[in-house]
Amino acid sequence: MIKAWLSQHVFVFGQALKRMVLSPVTNLLSILVMGIAFSLPVGVYILLQNLHAISGQTTVTPQMSLFFKQHATEQDIDTIRNLLQEQKRVVRIEFVSKDQALLQLQQSGGLGDIMHSLGRNPLPDAFVVDIQDANIEALDQLQTTMQGWPEIEYVQFDSVWTKRLEAILNFGRVVVLLLFALLSVAVVAVMFNTIRLQIMTRRDEIELSKLIGATDGFIRRPFLYFGAIQGLAGGITAWLIIALVLQAINDELKTLADLYAWDVHLQHLPERDSISLLLFAAWLGWLGARLAVAGHLKRIESDT
Repeated sequence: MIKAWLSQHVFVFGQALKRMVLSPVTNLLSILVMGIAFSLPVGVYILLQNLHAISGQTTVTPQMSLFFKQHATEQDIDTIRNLLQEQKRVVRIEFVSKDQALLQLQQSGGLGDIMHSLGRNPLPDAFVVDIQDANIEALDQLQTTMQGWPEIEYVQFDSVWTKRLEAILNFGRVVVLLLFALLSVAVVAVMFNTIRLQIMTRRDEIELSKLIGATDGFIRRPFLYFGAIQGLAGGITAWLIIALVLQAINDELKTLADLYAWDVHLQHLPERDSISLLLFAAWLGWLGARLAVAGHLKRIESDT
C-alpha cells in the first residue's frame, strides 16, 4: 500500500517536472519574478544582519566612566573596583587617577599653563569600563545602578550611538516584515494565475476525470506539486541573485575596507536560514496552487 502511494506521488512529481519543461519560457519568467520578489526582503534582512555584525568592528565598544568624589579614598576605589568585577556585563576595567588624567589633559589639550595656574588638581579619580554589548534598556539600568554606588559623583555614558543603531535595526526589521508580507502575497498571486491558466487549458480533462470517479485530491495533486516546484525554484533563484549581488558588493567593499584596515565582508544567509527560505518559497507556491485549484474545482462542479 505504501509502495503504491509512493509510486503514485513520484509519478505525479515527474509529470509536474515535464510540464515545466514543456513551457520553458513561461515557467522561467514566473520563476524569475518570484526570485526577484523573494530577493528584495531577504536582501534587506541580510544587510541588517551584516550591519549588526559590522557594528561590533567599526563602532566603539560601549563605555562608561565612573567619576569619584574629590574626597574619595583608596579604600573607596578598591570597593568600586570589586563591585565592577562582580558585574557580568563589564568586560574591561581601567583606573585613571586624577594625576594621570591631569597629565593627559596637559599633553593633549594645550591647557598646561592654565592647569598650573590653578594650584590644585580639580580632576577626580575615575574608572573607565568597557561594557558587553546589550540593549539600551540594560545599559541605562546599569548606569543607574552604578550612579548609586558610594563615593561615585557621576556616571557618564553616551548612549546616543546605541539608540541610533537600535532604532535603525528595529526600523529595518519592520521593513523586512512588511516587504515579506506584501511580496509573499504577490508570489501567491503569480502562482494562482499560473495554475489558473493551466486549469483552463485542461478543463475538459478535469471534467472527464471527475466523471469517471477521480477525487479532488487526485486532480489537485499534480497542480500542487507544480506550484511547490516553482516556488522552490523561485527561492533558489532568490538565493543565487543575492549571492551574485553580495559578491559584487564585497569586491568593491574590499578596496574601501583595506583603506581603513577593516575586516569587513558581507555574509550570505547561514545554512539554517537558507533552508527556511527555500521551504517557505515552496510553501507559498503550494499555497497559491491550492487556492487556484480549490476555486476552479468548485466552479467546475457548479457548472456541471
